[in-house]
Amino acid sequence: MTDSLAYPKTERTTAFRDRGRVSYERATANAIFDEAYHCHLGFVHDGEPRVLPTLQVRIGDILYVHGSTGSRPLLAARSGEGLHVCVTVTHLDGLVLGRSQFHHSANYRSAVAHGRAHLVTRESEKLRVLTALVEKVARGRSADSRPPTRRELAETAVLALPLTEVSVKARVGGVVDEPEDYALDHWAGVVPLRLMPGLPEPDAGVAVPVPDYLHPARSPWLTAPPMHGDHVILEPLDMSHVEGLFAAIADDEVYRWLTRRTPTSVDEMAGQVAEALRQYEQGVRIPFVQRSAATGEVVGTTSHYAVDEVNRAIAIGWTAIGRAWWRTGINTEAKLLLLRRAFEDLGAVRVEWHTDLLNVRSQRAIERLGALREGVLRRHKLRPDGTWRDSVTYSMTDAEWPNAQFRLREMLRRPAPVG
Repeated sequence: MTDSLAYPKTERTTAFRDRGRVSYERATANAIFDEAYHCHLGFVHDGEPRVLPTLQVRIGDILYVHGSTGSRPLLAARSGEGLHVCVTVTHLDGLVLGRSQFHHSANYRSAVAHGRAHLVTRESEKLRVLTALVEKVARGRSADSRPPTRRELAETAVLALPLTEVSVKARVGGVVDEPEDYALDHWAGVVPLRLMPGLPEPDAGVAVPVPDYLHPARSPWLTAPPMHGDHVILEPLDMSHVEGLFAAIADDEVYRWLTRRTPTSVDEMAGQVAEALRQYEQGVRIPFVQRSAATGEVVGTTSHYAVDEVNRAIAIGWTAIGRAWWRTGINTEAKLLLLRRAFEDLGAVRVEWHTDLLNVRSQRAIERLGALREGVLRRHKLRPDGTWRDSVTYSMTDAEWPNAQFRLREMLRRPAPVG
């Protein structure tokens, strides 16, 4: 390894125990800094140690630490000599459970940087760093938020620490027990730990959907891209749609055959939308909201679900449309868009529908789409009243899709209302 690829050993970075876990590779250290959002900033003030949690971002060979202009380390860093600091970042990757208590451990990756940090005073550099911090939180966010005002910029401080004295320490692998302990009848192994983003929770009053850059990368089969037609617009379901959905579909007749109760308040509708989004996060359901293409107002919801990417199959359902938009072409075109997404974009070979055996209206609507009835799933789902529902199963295959697509387009061209 050349010097350009590794940090030099110093008295402060040389390990005295577990030397096999220590590394000085620049690429490894950079990866640890880049993956972490926060760090711990250590320094000495008035002869006493201080450690502060804060945000950090690496740009090239400099680690930038975010702070307030009134904080102690930032005030001390104003001097020409700067402030001597120690910055640490740690990722906890797993809990290691040995057969003996002594050999319980953890898998981790940590990077420690020593040096003198200086206050960033040039406005252009500070703006560049703060933009990088926002982009680290969510790539694309800097263009989707207001930049700082001069006052906000003056109230924000940034420390710059050149990365010249850095060491990495990590533990990977499984249990390392004493030889005589392997015969003990105790479970041993590793519990992996992962830091994963949860479901975005919009602030009060937010009316725009969650931006794409906040959705984790997923298989195309588990995504909900916007789709536009002449009658309907489908877009990913979001908490911002709650009030519109409540106004459109909170109707006993709409919910008559659904497996959830009619919401009686906006809060109850919010609970149903939140549950749909949890199912989306789990890969159980891909929910869409339906908007009128003519007015833009929310008219209902529908979903892809029962995703089987291996066998290239998917289902369409969880559909609820306000009565004012029944037989307007919205339902037909929504199904056309979902079918086109399944067969043409995803390469599905089979699309399914499931509906209540007692819901004759829904069965006729599915049959008009060109789907074929396959049978009945007995005691398939629990109704809100506690009774069991038998479900009729329908399907369409990729071989049947071209004729079905032609028929659906012809239905949408008719001047008379359609289902």
